[in-house]
Amino acid sequence: MTTVRIPDDAQAIALGADALAEAFAKAGRKVERVSSWGMHWLEPLVEIDGKGFGPATPDDVVAILDGSSAKAIGIIADHPWIASQQRLTFARAGKTRPLSLEDYQSSGGWHGLTRARAMAPADVVAEVLSSGLRGRGGAGFPAGIKWKTVADAPGVEKYVVCNADEGDSGTFADRMLMEGDPFQLIEGMAIAAYAVGAGQGYIYVRSEYPHAIAKLNAAIKLAQQHIAPFQLEVRVGAGAYVCGEETSLLNSIEGKRGEVRAKPPLPALEGLFGCPTVVNNVLTLAAVPHILSDGGSALYARLGIERSKGTMPIQLAGNIKHGGLYETAFGISLDELVNEIGGGTASGRPVKAVQVGGPLGAYIPPAQFHLPFDYEAYAGADALIGHGGITVFDDSTDMGAMARFAFQFCAAESCGKCTPCRIGSTRGVELIDRIREGGKVTADAVEALPQMHNARKAGRSREEELQLLEDLCETMQFGSLCALGGFTPYPVRSALKHWPEDFS
Repeated sequence: MTTVRIPDDAQAIALGADALAEAFAKAGRKVERVSSWGMHWLEPLVEIDGKGFGPATPDDVVAILDGSSAKAIGIIADHPWIASQQRLTFARAGKTRPLSLEDYQSSGGWHGLTRARAMAPADVVAEVLSSGLRGRGGAGFPAGIKWKTVADAPGVEKYVVCNADEGDSGTFADRMLMEGDPFQLIEGMAIAAYAVGAGQGYIYVRSEYPHAIAKLNAAIKLAQQHIAPFQLEVRVGAGAYVCGEETSLLNSIEGKRGEVRAKPPLPALEGLFGCPTVVNNVLTLAAVPHILSDGGSALYARLGIERSKGTMPIQLAGNIKHGGLYETAFGISLDELVNEIGGGTASGRPVKAVQVGGPLGAYIPPAQFHLPFDYEAYAGADALIGHGGITVFDDSTDMGAMARFAFQFCAAESCGKCTPCRIGSTRGVELIDRIREGGKVTADAVEALPQMHNARKAGRSREEELQLLEDLCETMQFGSLCALGGFTPYPVRSALKHWPEDFS
């Protein structure tokens, strides 16, 4: 009997994958639910004997089965979108059933954990260090250094925490991995726990990911025999963006308000329940099983450029023709990602800007699309890679309004602990409104401004208001306790720098 493979990824389900699977079952075909290949513009994508059809609906079932469908894309693995990638973290995407231990083991699963446990914990840490793996969730801090700090820290209890609070706009790689290959994340956490001497782990997932939460809970039960004595638990957040910051996340797991902690002490020394804690992103931990497989660390270190080693699952979203997940080695340019791989805008209009790194990332104009995807290159351009999300905007976008949104977003999501973030974000919205209106300010409005060193009297000129905006950005960047307030100036400054006409 012909086997029909259809993703049970949340995006595919939202686009009708369940009804499509039911239609094929009624047509007498065996249906397997698998992970998503990541070509989102083709979802729901049907696979039969390696050949793909999409985006498919129940009305397409007869044509797909008799070979007359106009939605045929040929062999999926040979599709340019897939064939041009360097997939390590998402090597199983589209190929395996998410909760099948048989599929996972037959595709190399548990090999990294088995090899790690045959080594001394310190040697496991050394291998992660030599691979060049850096955190995939934000600042790109070397994972091996964090692990070594926890391993060397005194303490009877230690923890491994996975930050799966994927809140950035245009990002979905964490969700795809948790829903499509949960055992890989579990294996990575078990390796980390062995390396640092932790007995308990937590995966912190936002409540907006019900499919991922269900998959993880089921996978943990199935994997217990492989990861014992390591214990793992899913903790569900309430959807606060600030809980993507590691100390706020730890407070939330402890049952406290999701509020940022002052650092030091670092979580690696005093983290969850005051104990040494490894806090890594989903994509960081999911890369570990490959690194610990035979020769994996050497291969990983050979990929990428400069200090940005390995591969990055890049997420293409926004106004883009071919959106989805594209994993490749560091060093690829934005021009290739947006125009060649992504196919340009879905609207057909010229690209005006891309935002890399979520709602607090800088807006990058086409003139800078030559930038290599590299942590240091982006930092040199006052930009962020962050979680690897790329959101595309066409030439109809008002960049002044986007800058205002950055302040508005920060004001809504601030935990309220520090003044620059809590108050500065609100003052930022007001300031951009005045700049865009182009009028003078009143004495009453001046009294509402933060008492900064260069606050001026009523009747400020437009140039003085712009200088005040720059001063506000500087205060937020260097005075905020965490990256929420500290990174908000990135989209504001970049929008003002490259599209000043949108602030008129």
